[in-house]
This record gives sequence, C-alpha cells and structure tokens, in this order.
Amino acid sequence: MDDVTDTMSGIETLNQRVREELKWLEFPARSWVPEREHQGEKVHDVIVIGGGMAGLTASGTLRRYGVLNHVVYDMAPKDREGPWVTYARMDTLRSPKTLTGPCLGIPVLTFRAWYEHRFGVQAWETLGLIPRTMWMEYLVWFRDVLELPVENGVLVQKIDTADHGLLRLNILRNGKAEEVLTRKVVLATGRDGLGGAYMPDVIRTLPEHLRAHSADMIDFAALKGKRVVVIGAGASAMDNAATALEQGAAQVDVLVRRGDIPRINKFTGIGSQGVVQGFVNLPDEWKWRFLDATLSAQTPPPRPSVLRVSQHPNAFFHLNCQIEEIAADGDALELITSRGALATDFIIAATGFNVDLVKRPELQVFSDRIRFWKDRFVPAPDNRYNGVINSELANSPDLGPAFEFQPKADVICPDLRNIHCFCFPATLSHGKVSGDIPAISDGADRLVKGIVSHFFSEDCAIHFRNLEQFETPELVGDEWQDTSLS
Repeated sequence: MDDVTDTMSGIETLNQRVREELKWLEFPARSWVPEREHQGEKVHDVIVIGGGMAGLTASGTLRRYGVLNHVVYDMAPKDREGPWVTYARMDTLRSPKTLTGPCLGIPVLTFRAWYEHRFGVQAWETLGLIPRTMWMEYLVWFRDVLELPVENGVLVQKIDTADHGLLRLNILRNGKAEEVLTRKVVLATGRDGLGGAYMPDVIRTLPEHLRAHSADMIDFAALKGKRVVVIGAGASAMDNAATALEQGAAQVDVLVRRGDIPRINKFTGIGSQGVVQGFVNLPDEWKWRFLDATLSAQTPPPRPSVLRVSQHPNAFFHLNCQIEEIAADGDALELITSRGALATDFIIAATGFNVDLVKRPELQVFSDRIRFWKDRFVPAPDNRYNGVINSELANSPDLGPAFEFQPKADVICPDLRNIHCFCFPATLSHGKVSGDIPAISDGADRLVKGIVSHFFSEDCAIHFRNLEQFETPELVGDEWQDTSLS
C-alpha cells in the first residue's frame, strides 16, 4: 500500500472485518446489569479514570461482558491520552512487535492486524520495533473501532461515598464543576497511579527553571547549547539524555549510582502464561521474593536507547556516581558527587515514581483507610534481597482478587471494595498485568470478571425476581396432542 488512498482502503477493510467478527462474537454482549437512579440522578455502573492503554482495555472488556453503562474519563485532549505522545521520549517501544497487548484476545484487534492492513504484509516482515507514535495511532484506532465511551477534558477531583453503597465523583468537565454517581471506579492511571514522580530532595529544592523530572513536559529546545545532567540508568534516563543531545545540548552527563548499568531484564526471563495466570495465587512470601529480586536487579534500558546516547561525542557516562550536594549560582549549578565536582546548567531526574497518596487528591477521603503491604506483611530476614526491606514493595497497595482496595485492620470501609486499582502499583498483588503491554488483556479480564461477579451477587434478588417473572414461552401448546391409553 503505497499511498494514502490504499492506506485508508486497508484500514476500512479491517474495520469492516472487525465489525463482522465482533458480530459473530456477540460483542458487545447484551446489557444485563439493572439500571439505577438515585434521587433522580443517573448512576453509572463503572467509571474508568484514565483513557490510556489500560483504561481502553478495561473499557473494551466491560463491553465484552455486557457492562455497557460505563464511561472512561481522561483529563487529556483526545489522542493525547497516556505517555506515548507526551512525556515518553523513546523512538520505539521495548516490547516485541508480536505481543498481542490490548486486543482482548481477538486477533483482528491486534497491532499486527492494524499494521498489516495499513502498510502491508511485507512492511510487517521488515518492521523492527514499533515506533512510539505509531503505537499511539493504533490505540486511537482501537478506541474508535470499538466505539469506547471515552470523554476527554474531564478531571476527577474527588471520589467520595454516597448513599446505598454508591460513590460520588466531583469532576471538572472542560473546567466546569459537576458531580456524577457510580457503583464502581477503576483507576487506570498509569505508573504514577497512586502517587507521582519521585525526585530526591537535593534536586527537588532547586529552582524549578534549573531542574525537571523525566515525566515533565520539558522544553528541550531551550536546552540548546547548555550543559545537562541526567540522573538515572533506566530507559527514561537514556531517552531524555538522547532527546537533549538531539536538540543541541552542548554536553550531557549521565550519572549512574551503581557501578554498572543494569544489563539483564529479569522479568523477560520468567515471562510466560504461568507467571501471568499463576503469580496472583502465590503465597505472599513468594510474591515478595520474585519482585524483590527483579526490582533489586533493576530493568536495563533498551540497547537502542543507550546507543542513541553514546553515539554523540558530547555524551558522558559516570558510573558509581552519587550526588552529595548541589549549589546554585544564578543559572548555573555545581554538583558535588562521589566522584568529584561537576558543573551544569540543568538537571533531569529520571528517578521514577513512588506511591504517595498525598499527591492524589481524588483519593483523600480514603487515603488513611487503604491497606498497603507494609500494614500486614514483613518479609523474613532471609527473604530480603541485599538484607533490606524494599520500600517500593512495602508501599504497594494490598489488593483483593479483582484489584479492589482493602481496608486496614480494624477499619470498616465497605466502599473500598468498589475502587479498583488497575495500574502499575498493583504489581505486587497481581503481577505485571495492569501496566505493561504483554498481559494487559489478561489483567483486564481478571478485573472485569471480578466486577461482573460482584454486580450479579449484589443484584441477585433482582435477577431472581426477573427469573420468576420471565414468561416468554418456548412452546405454545399446539405442538402435540395427549394420546389416551384406553
């Protein structure tokens, strides 16, 4: 397919095929959840917060199981949901192109189906890794072809309790305040879903025009001709360093605390359906052991990302280098490190995210009631990698089987079971099924099956009454005659 006409023709052919196959699957399933109103207000069955990959997959799965009265809120403009065209700065995805991702187990919804219909089979064969912006194009198509109910420009400010076990959300829709009711909330809010960007105090206390986090919207053009320091050895560190270099930074120094850059992706080594389906049922000790070993090893940056940096002669890697002190002198900075002094003009902290409910005002009503792993589990001394308790794991939410929050001991808060944490912090409870491409459909299936089960149980009296009142006959009485035995 060499021109726009052929491309659009290919996509329309795929769209027709999707519609046909979904019809064969009876997708979406017939709506079966009883409609509700409360004091004249419509009640949603589910509100999904976040219209990125996880939120879209959750929405598609809700439709697959007949929970049609739901909506997806995202505060970003349409086509800018998630990180892919905002703060993500890699050229290509790390994940292999063959992973099925958010397709819901339906072949025509895979990235491969979309790509082959747009560019042709031969182009697929020669494709290496998936370009980042192209992945966003695919997600936009996925949302549109499934007609998912995404509403953009909606910021959820507060989740609160309401009567009859409902939740009330205070939202800003394009700047206008509203209130909406729902039975369930799904937090599909990404890597920083229960907190935000983490920045060491020594950097955070600097003037804002001299530092940024790798997840910030950074004006890289303004860094042309300047010296830039990037803190970290992960993928985001390399991608931000490369972007600064490509935008004309005079010098980029990458500071790595460890004596070597991590080289082995431990999760890749155990990637299997056994992990996807079985991790959630492991004893707590084994869950902790698996993730503690993985996080302690750290995930290496992709090889192309490192080469993207090292090809520049004005890029420098400093291993075993920790910041001890930073002094600001006007618009210049002097870093005192474990390897000596370093002058720079701007610092980018590629230091990840942490769980910190203070940064999530929408959860403040529940923040002191949510149970975390540290509230009930302390790993034995021989089950601590390098002898220390991993704080990231300790601060993970202790979730139920459908990703629902659970209350701390001696806390009564039944509404917590109606808030589901379908984002990266769920990893210790459920494995890597809620934040990354490989198993996102499996995670969404687990999430929605739990929600469906809860709805049916909670409404079982209504369903039984409907059963008693169901009187559509299969037979009308003229299909046979009673034969006398005499």
